[in-house]
Amino acid sequence: MKKVLPSAGLYVITPDALCHSEPLLLKAVQAAIRGGAVMVQYRDKINDADTRLRQAKALQALCREAAVPFLLNDGPVSALSHSGLDGVHLGHSDGDLEEARRLAPSAWLGATCGQSIPRAVAAQAAGADYVAFGAFYASTTKPQAQRASVDLLPQARQAIHIPICAIGGITPENAAPLIAAGANYIAAISGVFAAGDIEAAARDYSRLFPR
Repeated sequence: MKKVLPSAGLYVITPDALCHSEPLLLKAVQAAIRGGAVMVQYRDKINDADTRLRQAKALQALCREAAVPFLLNDGPVSALSHSGLDGVHLGHSDGDLEEARRLAPSAWLGATCGQSIPRAVAAQAAGADYVAFGAFYASTTKPQAQRASVDLLPQARQAIHIPICAIGGITPENAAPLIAAGANYIAAISGVFAAGDIEAAARDYSRLFPR
């Protein structure tokens, strides 16, 4: 039976800068979880496939111990059927959601939807557990990403019933309107992991969500 995702909260995504060192990566994610992160996504654009899988499994073990959902970013759909990973987040060209759901009925599946509500509706129908919209603000991770309007969120909330993640340049100072507009999760990369105190930065985000 598939476990249920958190209803709301901070969703942290690892930056490439931490993927050079597995000990530093694990330490940083532990700090983010202590600060209140409710979901973790491993995003690694620099290492080879074997290194990514090793680090993903180490992170998954950490997240399981903390009872925090863990997903692999842009992982091949086939990874779900033989790697033992709990979930995968698929971008626009990273694989077929329906195939992923068929291969791993109990896995967590997330889908990037950009600014497209029809894409989100299709992702929900294909078996996604949540969808991500953005970028809502200027993003250092994807500086060329098209911007999404805050007005997109209440419209999406009317069209789908699965959780919505907002991403892109979101800080504790600009996140509140997104949460008020319907975002269940706020995704953060540099806002958490580039901070001098990762745990405190995660806590600043986490305080924004109703208890």
